[in-house]
Amino acid sequence: MRLSYLKLFCDVASCRSFSEAALRNDVSQSAVSQTISQLEKELEVKLVDRSTRPLQLTREGQRYYEGCRNLLHEHDVLVASVRRSKTQGPATVQVVAIYSVGLRDMEQYLERFRGQGEGNSAHIEYLHPDKVYERVLDGTADLGLVSYPRRSRDLVSLPWREEEMCLACSPSHPLARRKSISVDELQGLKYIGLDRDLVIRRNIDQFLRKHHVSVDVVVEFDNIETIKKAIEDAVGVALLPDTVLQKEVKAGILVAIPLSDQRLVRPLGIIYRRHYPPSRAAQQFVQLLREPERLEGSASGGAVARPSAGAPKSSAARHHNPSRLTN
Repeated sequence: MRLSYLKLFCDVASCRSFSEAALRNDVSQSAVSQTISQLEKELEVKLVDRSTRPLQLTREGQRYYEGCRNLLHEHDVLVASVRRSKTQGPATVQVVAIYSVGLRDMEQYLERFRGQGEGNSAHIEYLHPDKVYERVLDGTADLGLVSYPRRSRDLVSLPWREEEMCLACSPSHPLARRKSISVDELQGLKYIGLDRDLVIRRNIDQFLRKHHVSVDVVVEFDNIETIKKAIEDAVGVALLPDTVLQKEVKAGILVAIPLSDQRLVRPLGIIYRRHYPPSRAAQQFVQLLREPERLEGSASGGAVARPSAGAPKSSAARHHNPSRLTN
């Protein structure tokens, strides 16, 4: 019996859907149905109750699912162990990150990593947050860089850094000459929001509610770059991580105004699979990411991108500052 059949069954069991399992495995729904039918024929038991929506496992199906899941896990652990034991030359660390982590910052990390002299390198790909988690969980990426890391029994999350949020506006905005702004002064401002399904949006909304502030959301977008363009066109203002604004502030296109009376941050974390320890090269890259920064200062001149609680600290950590964001 092929392991791929067992994986397909486990995906059906976890998704409770033939179509969703088909999408996960890039096969047709018919192929999924035929595979499950073949398993049931070989085992001479019914594994899935197809009469319910969503699909339900039978008692035998639940037992089989638990066993298959353990078997697949043990196989993955074995494969990882064999691969780690093999003598290898220089390694390439596969990293996936949310768009807003910032290309410019990451290029500096990649250059420093290549310069460590062991021949290792890292390749980074920018994706939607959900895709970052998928790639790490399916093992096609060694590390993931995300904001507001989710709790998961299958993932380890290491604190990386905290990025200060500030008010971004156009140079023509009435507040543009302000050195700082209090939270209550945001009341009633025309505001450009991130999509409501993004974690950062929910955290900003919670922050504003906590301080009894209501803004006038005139438009919503799913990424920071589009929001910055809308701010440039004077559509409204937005609360954004200071680090994503450095280029525009330097060019005089946008203004970043620190909050004077409250602190709002976006936490970033490093994730990897819990049961598959990172390779030596990946561990070295994590260590490099968590070192006190040697990057440029913040857009507004404030302390930005501080190491998170639990991240390595030093006297230089207060001036730590990387750049960019999205969810």
